Amino acid sequence: MEQPKGREAQIINERKKKIKELKGDNINPYPAKFVLHKDRTLSEDIKKEFSNLKNEERSKKEKVLAGRIMTKRSFGKLNFISLQDSAGTIQVVIQKEETPEDAIKLFKKMDSGDIIGVKGKVMKTKTGEVSLLAQELFILTKAILPLPDKHAGLQDKEERYRKRNLDLIMNPEVKEVFNKRSKAISAIRNFLTKKGYLEVETPVLQPIYGGTSAKPFESNLNALDMKVYMRISNEMYLKRLIGGGYEKIFEFSRDFRNEGIDATHNPEFTLMETMCAYVSYEENMDLVEEMLEFTAKEVTGSTKVKYGDEVLNFKRPWKRIRLVDSLKEYAKLDVEKMSDAELKKELKKNKIEIPIFKRGIAIEELFGELVEPKLIQPTIVYDYPFETCGLAKPKEDNPKYTERFEPYVNGWELGNVYSELNDPQVLEEYWKGQEKDLSLDEESQRLDEDFLNMLKVGMPPTSGVGIGIDRLIMILTNQPSIRDVLFFPFMKPEGN
Repeated sequence: MEQPKGREAQIINERKKKIKELKGDNINPYPAKFVLHKDRTLSEDIKKEFSNLKNEERSKKEKVLAGRIMTKRSFGKLNFISLQDSAGTIQVVIQKEETPEDAIKLFKKMDSGDIIGVKGKVMKTKTGEVSLLAQELFILTKAILPLPDKHAGLQDKEERYRKRNLDLIMNPEVKEVFNKRSKAISAIRNFLTKKGYLEVETPVLQPIYGGTSAKPFESNLNALDMKVYMRISNEMYLKRLIGGGYEKIFEFSRDFRNEGIDATHNPEFTLMETMCAYVSYEENMDLVEEMLEFTAKEVTGSTKVKYGDEVLNFKRPWKRIRLVDSLKEYAKLDVEKMSDAELKKELKKNKIEIPIFKRGIAIEELFGELVEPKLIQPTIVYDYPFETCGLAKPKEDNPKYTERFEPYVNGWELGNVYSELNDPQVLEEYWKGQEKDLSLDEESQRLDEDFLNMLKVGMPPTSGVGIGIDRLIMILTNQPSIRDVLFFPFMKPEGN
C-alpha cells in the first residue's frame, strides 16, 4: 500500500493529533452509539417542515441530526458546516454567543469527513436557507483520511467503482440507482408472491455445476477432501424441489461464471429464477411480459423507459418471433434451407468461431451476431435449436427445436425460459454427449446422476423463467455498464 505523502500526510498527522487531544479531554472520538439517536430527524424532513419560515426567522423547536461533515467554513464568530445524511445535506450554524462555548471548542476539533451529531434550533438564514443553529455537538466518528477535493470530487470511473464508499459520499445521486435496484427486486418479489409463488433458497456451493453451459469457479472442500464449484445456475436444485412436490417457487440467486468481464458481464451476478409445475413455456411468455411491465411501472412510474437515445416500451403485448424467422426478417437468411457448408461459410463471413460445429449452435451464433443488436424494443424470440439447450423439452411437432424463448430488450438477452426436459433417458444421452465434448469446449455441461435419479422418480411438466437482474436494472436506471448497478463490481487490484 502506497504511503501518504506531502499535504495528505500532514493532514493525517494533524487529525491523529486531534484524536489524542479529544481523548485527553475524555471525549471518545469513536463512541458506540449516538446518545440522541432516538430523537434524530433527517435533513430533508427538517427542510420540508420549516420551509415556510421567513428569512432570518428562528423556530423555538429543537431538532437532532447526525451525518458527515462535507465542508467546514469559519468566519470568526460565525461558522458553518455542510452536513450530509442519508436524505441529503443541510447547513449547521455555529455562532458565538448563540452556541455554547464547549460546543464551539469541539467544533474546532472537527474536520471534513467526520461523522457528528447535532442538536439545535431550526432557523432560516438571510439567503433563505433552512439551517440548524447548533446548541450541542457530538463527535461520533473521527475521520483520519481526508475526503477527495470538494470541487474535483470523485470523477474517475475506475476509482469510483473501486472505492464505492467514497463514491456514495461524494456523488450521493448514485444512491438513486441502487434504491431503484432494491425497488425492482421488491417489485418482482411482490409480483410473484401475489401469483402464489414461494421464495426458496438453494446451495451456492455445489458438487456438480449445472443448469447452463458456462465455465465455473472451482475449489476444494477440505472437510470432505472433494472438489466443489460455485454455482453457475440454481436451476437444477429448483427442479429437485418441483420433483419433491412444490409447484410454484422462485429464488434470487447469486451466480458465478469464470468468464469474461465487459459492459454487461461480471463474474458474480444476480439471477431471478422461477419454476412452475404443470405449465409450458407458452404460459411463461405471458408471465414475463406481465412481470417486466409491472416492474418497469413500479420503478420508473411508466411502461416507457428511456435508455440512452431510445425509449423502450414494456407495455404488453410484446413482439414475438421464432428464432429462424428473426434471421429471415433481420438478416435475410433462411437458415432452414441452408446446408451445413453454407452455414459454415456464413460463420466465416461474419468471423464467428465455434469450438465444435453443430448446426443448431451455428444458427444461434448467427442470430447473436446479426439479429440480437437489432432487437431494441421488448421482444420474445422463441423456438431455439435443440443443440443450444439440451435441458429444454423438444417441440413435439419438430424435435429439431425446443420449447425455449428469450426476452430481448435494447439488443440484450434479459433471460432464458423453457419447458423443462423431464425425460431422464433423453437428458442422460444429451449429457453423455456433452461430457465427450468437454475436452474441446470447457463450457460443456456435466452429467449429474443425482439429478437424473430425481427425474426417474418423476418430475411433472414444468417451465422455469430466468431473468438477469443486473441487465434489467441497467435498463431501468439508464446506466451504461453493469458496474454502475453493482455496489462492488469485480476489479483488478490497484497497480495491477
